[in-house]
Amino acid sequence: MFTGVIRAVSDVRKSEKRRGSLFLEIQKPRAWKVKIGDSVAVNGTCLTIKKIQRGMMVFELMPETLSKTTFGKIVPRAVNLELPLRLSDRLDGHFVTGHVDTVGKITDIKKRGVSKVFDISFPRKFAKLVVPKGSIAIDGVSLTIVAAFLSRFSVSLVSYTLKNTILGERKVGDVVNLEFDILAKYGARSSKRTI
Repeated sequence: MFTGVIRAVSDVRKSEKRRGSLFLEIQKPRAWKVKIGDSVAVNGTCLTIKKIQRGMMVFELMPETLSKTTFGKIVPRAVNLELPLRLSDRLDGHFVTGHVDTVGKITDIKKRGVSKVFDISFPRKFAKLVVPKGSIAIDGVSLTIVAAFLSRFSVSLVSYTLKNTILGERKVGDVVNLEFDILAKYGARSSKRTI
């Protein structure tokens, strides 16, 4: 479980496809104390550290992960990183599982002073999970939805987020990982059931 508050941006030093899986070597942040088997949210995708070597964390992304995330389309130069939430931590952001639901596409970026508003399209089948003032994780970043439509929504990013995550480098046409709010998912599923 994560919060969507990014703790580091790090470089992808190497990527290699083998037997349908993608192996990534990502620079380990200096202050991080991690070990093999630990979970890390990488652009919002919960991955397990397979190996640590020469200051690099090695991750294996299976075909299922590649089919649901941007990693199946493009290997980024840099990634957002977050360690799992501990029970003693403050809950800034919102509950983020690291289980990416789908890939969205940035369709417009508008400047609003030092902030920016992103319009993002997504598959219409997820429309019931997107509501104004609701939470969403975009490439692992916890954000609040400003406006919601059947197959697109908008979010506003403050200057801090633009400077301290990879979202500041995003352009129109870029794809992003989307994880819809877990509470919205349970609410949508329970509304289909009768007791």
